[in-house]
Amino acid sequence: MNKTKIEYLDYCWNFYPGCKNGCSYCWAYKRAIRFNKGDFEPKLKAELLLDPLKVKRPSRIGVCFTGDLFGDWVDPEKRVEVSLPSGIGTIKMSLKGWVFTTIEQCPQHTFIFLTKQPQSLIRWSPFPENCWVGVSATDAESCLAALRGLEQVKANVKFVSLEPLLDYIGGLWLEDWLKSGVVQWLIIGQQTPESIKTAPKIEWVKEIVKACDKAGVAVFLKY
Repeated sequence: MNKTKIEYLDYCWNFYPGCKNGCSYCWAYKRAIRFNKGDFEPKLKAELLLDPLKVKRPSRIGVCFTGDLFGDWVDPEKRVEVSLPSGIGTIKMSLKGWVFTTIEQCPQHTFIFLTKQPQSLIRWSPFPENCWVGVSATDAESCLAALRGLEQVKANVKFVSLEPLLDYIGGLWLEDWLKSGVVQWLIIGQQTPESIKTAPKIEWVKEIVKACDKAGVAVFLKY
């Protein structure tokens, strides 16, 4: 478990780092180039699957924020063997089973998931009660795909992260979706840590915030 500078998180639980989405703006890929000789191939680190149990203070934990747990390359039903604490022995169960069992054993924490593959969320649904499930989008097309994917998912809190917001989305059609109650939270942010010229136009942001206000959806503006 690593502490993080992401404003809405306390820790990141990165038991499956690496990704094949190929986003040009990915901060985790740039970090891999700098610190890991460019190796960004997804790798399961089974020894980290129980790490949240070590954190007693209620925390907001981002799940696999240096990868995408819902990528096509991840099989939630894959059998994984994990060594139990204090040398008790090992147990095998599905990857999904390990992730959800650990989460259910930590009711004091909030676990926050984020993906660029909304169509894959259904393979993991329903999520435990202390989970927030989100989809990252950058424009109108990907935002619509995010909302449609989340509509099929059972989770107490669902959200869309418009970070980086790279193109105009519009408020009228978005307002209708938000009023349907499909999401309870929306994040807006610029491309980071790049220069300020990557920031979305203020008119785009104002229109989205207005739509959220009318629909009663909370907004987090990430700077």
